Amino acid sequence: MHDALGHDLSLVALSAGALKLAPGLADEHRAAAEDVRARAAGAVERLGQVIGILREDADGAPTEPADFAVARLVEDAAASGLPAVLRTEGEEYEMPPAVERAAHRVVQEALTNVAKHAPGAAVTVRLSRTAGEVVVSVENTAPPAPVAPPLPGGGLGLIGLDERVRLAGGSFDCGPRGNGFAVTARLPRTPSAAARPPSSPPSAPGGTLPPEHRRARRRAGRALAAAVAVPLLATAVLTGALTAWGSLTLSHTVLDPDDYAALRVGQNRAEVARVLPDRQLPYRPRAYEPKGPGIECEYYAVTAARFVSSSGDAYQLCFQGGRLIGRTVFGG
Repeated sequence: MHDALGHDLSLVALSAGALKLAPGLADEHRAAAEDVRARAAGAVERLGQVIGILREDADGAPTEPADFAVARLVEDAAASGLPAVLRTEGEEYEMPPAVERAAHRVVQEALTNVAKHAPGAAVTVRLSRTAGEVVVSVENTAPPAPVAPPLPGGGLGLIGLDERVRLAGGSFDCGPRGNGFAVTARLPRTPSAAARPPSSPPSAPGGTLPPEHRRARRRAGRALAAAVAVPLLATAVLTGALTAWGSLTLSHTVLDPDDYAALRVGQNRAEVARVLPDRQLPYRPRAYEPKGPGIECEYYAVTAARFVSSSGDAYQLCFQGGRLIGRTVFGG
């Protein structure tokens, strides 16, 4: 639960942070995007509390996500706005389940940490297979200037990774590299069944909890799980709605580049109006406007695509006395 939802919540927060900075967003919707980011952060913290109660009383419930593909993790992170790429080396072969799960968790936790603490940093995931071992590493560059406080966390993610990798018979290393940070795990192709982290205590004989204690723990766990699930669902719905609203609104303000290029100073406003989109941009870019009696300027979007170089650019059309007196393109 913690591995899968904690990672996804961090990506939700990353997407909400990107949406908050999107051009054309009204102040109230920008505030709503920040609220989504903050609620996702709170859900990550509550999720840690849930796991604290459930960890000792799992009753054999599944503890892993169903898909352990590293490539899928990288694709999802990139789709959420994290600039992540995957590099593979060596001949591809089917990894044992324990090794595949450990590699999946290393990448998942590392990507989650980048989304939390270094949003915007470029990430390179490397997966190398040799005859004797699998080496997985995640390295990020220095982050740009922070745009939001980091998400809260229990600080146990890297410790948990070290334990998991040792359980698979491998070794784990992490720390600063250059201006960024790197995480590396070396996993044997055939893990030893007896491998176990040195710090793991032996199971205590007869260490079962009284039935009433176990029932109380389950009830508390279900209540806290609901406290996480409801904000998570609300966050996902609100993020999707805001993104759809922003894209729909922006699409009605796009002036075709060919139509813009065909405009000429001195044209009658009625002629110009034939090629203009339904709406103007809902905000006025910080642009120079000519001064004079009766001068009015209108603004239209260059593109509705959010992740291209011209995203946020705007066309300025100024009219006076029913004639076009100026046209300019302003960068976002």
